[in-house]
Amino acid sequence: MLISTAYAQSAAPAGGGGFDIISILPLILIFVVFYFFLIRPQQKKMKEHRNMVEAVKRGDRVVTSGGIIGEVTKIINETEAEVEIAQNVKVKVLKHTISDVISKTEPQPAKSDKDGEEKAKK
Repeated sequence: MLISTAYAQSAAPAGGGGFDIISILPLILIFVVFYFFLIRPQQKKMKEHRNMVEAVKRGDRVVTSGGIIGEVTKIINETEAEVEIAQNVKVKVLKHTISDVISKTEPQPAKSDKDGEEKAKK
């Protein structure tokens, strides 16, 4: 006979068949590593950028994400600013495209503060 008879083999019994925490431990470990090395630092960076953009005010020198350096001349609304990139050349930019603030202007003290200081000295 040229063709031998094939016999079905019985499958080996599974090791317990129940839930095994050791089998999902590597997945949990990978998630923890991704969280601490990728997700958390990115969230922190986004929060710092959002705070920087909200703090931009008139007179600040900024760099846009396109690499244009200019001075903020006007805050139009909470999402737009007007930036002067050359003498008498002003452009509107979205505030979230501002990638860095080069130099911040110091706020001028209010006149009432000066008057209060002068009265306090007397």
